[in-house]
Amino acid sequence: MDGIKYAVFTEKSLHLLGKNQYTFNVESGFTKTEIKHWVELFFGVKVVAVNSHRLPGKGRRIGPILGHTMHYRRMIITLQPGYSIPLLDREKN
Repeated sequence: MDGIKYAVFTEKSLHLLGKNQYTFNVESGFTKTEIKHWVELFFGVKVVAVNSHRLPGKGRRIGPILGHTMHYRRMIITLQPGYSIPLLDREKN
């Protein structure tokens, strides 16, 4: 589970929990198929679809030096009906 950083709990992601969709931030180097494999293996569920988008890093300034934080990827994972991720179901209620 090195690729998945953490689950995301925003207003939109909480709304998606009702549609059996879960949102995770993952490392930017991982592909959809790798994340699908990890979720199926770790949580013991069947994944129907994986949607992703890359979020840009934020700009940072330290004195005269401009920099930025690392960008990351957000995955929205749709599970088959009847499956759920038990640790995140508490947020659904």
